[in-house]
Amino acid sequence: MNRTSTPVTTRTRAWVPLLCWLAIVLDGFDAVVLGAVLPSLIDDPNIAVTAASGTWIASAGLFGMMLGAMAMGTFTDRFGRRNLMMGSVLIFSLFTAACAMATDPTTLGILRFLAGVGLGGCLPTAIATVTEFSDRRRGAHAVTLLMTGYHVGAVLTALLGIGILTATGGNWQLMFVIGALPAAILLPLMWKFMPESPALLLDQGKPEQARRIADEYGVELSEQARHNASEPQRPQGAVRALFAPQYRWTTPLVWVAAFMGLLLVYGLNTWLPQIMRAADFDLGNALALLMVLNLGAVAGLLFAGRIADAITPRKAACLWFFGSAIMLGALAIKLPLIGTYVLVFITGVFVFSAQNLVNAFVATHHPASLRGTALGLALGVGRLGAISGPIIGGTLVAAGIAYPWGFYAFAGVGLLGTVAMVLIGAVLKAQGRSNRDRAPVDEALTNA
Repeated sequence: MNRTSTPVTTRTRAWVPLLCWLAIVLDGFDAVVLGAVLPSLIDDPNIAVTAASGTWIASAGLFGMMLGAMAMGTFTDRFGRRNLMMGSVLIFSLFTAACAMATDPTTLGILRFLAGVGLGGCLPTAIATVTEFSDRRRGAHAVTLLMTGYHVGAVLTALLGIGILTATGGNWQLMFVIGALPAAILLPLMWKFMPESPALLLDQGKPEQARRIADEYGVELSEQARHNASEPQRPQGAVRALFAPQYRWTTPLVWVAAFMGLLLVYGLNTWLPQIMRAADFDLGNALALLMVLNLGAVAGLLFAGRIADAITPRKAACLWFFGSAIMLGALAIKLPLIGTYVLVFITGVFVFSAQNLVNAFVATHHPASLRGTALGLALGVGRLGAISGPIIGGTLVAAGIAYPWGFYAFAGVGLLGTVAMVLIGAVLKAQGRSNRDRAPVDEALTNA
């Protein structure tokens, strides 16, 4: 390997993961903001939102994210990580600010949908970017560390909502304005400090630009990457390439795993308090358990990636999905209060990291020319799981069987995720790649 000749400072190298992490904080904001302002929306006679229309508004945002992830994941492989990241942040922020001016539920739903389209593009682009700027041996850790931004954003927004909505008597418009303001700082920083991915530039036949950025940011281009750059061969169609022989079976199985992972995340975040109420916990403890679940998520993300880098993301995802199933099934058992808190915390460690390990597998399994498309489609299909999770939980709650059958149902989802990742391993073994989950020829980058 050739060492870079340009000195690289820690500050220079830190810009890429930091800016991507801040973009993912916006995803955490979006996950919580509607739930935080919904009571104020319902109480506001000027907009006439009801519980039913609030459900429609929430679904509109999720559908927007699904379409945004699918479309922009493909666009980022064609037009570049940097442009699509800035475009996603800009679209999300403009339409989030516009939500503050909505005067009826239909307008608010449309604006939430459009904001979701922008936000949907952030996640696949951010994951692809941090993967390509990280040490290849630590790619999974980079992805899981990135995703802590989601939970940090969710917690900060919940706390912000409590303070602002209480202090202003339910000024829901201010929450949307605050959600749009970070773009005023984030976009200029991205313009100045967010480089294009050298791996993608090589794939696009721009080796000089790739080498310049790699030198500046302390990223080493492999000799194989330099050779590939002399005769770049882009696939005729990125989506079609995902069904080429080496990906024909892994692609749909990844979609199944992503669906199951996001079903668990959104289903539990939406209905855990109500399920715990059905288990005879008071409201205070039910809400506290939701916070503990997300604290477990942050803790899990801090070390799940390191384990994945040691044993491969696919194997780690198998373990994490199976652990999710075991922990969710165990929550159906009546325990002392402290035991329930501990069990919910451990459940959070497994549930949220399982989905992110699927993302890490997709990112490290595909070359740069397909990475954004593969991530975007996986996350887009996963958003269908995000929509389905609250529906399943709500159906069980309405039927009066949320406890214990809600936990059993979610445990079954965890087992299905396990099966999908195990089957991917069987496919890789049949292809002779059982010991290497990563892309067979990645235009790859590793830190010098």
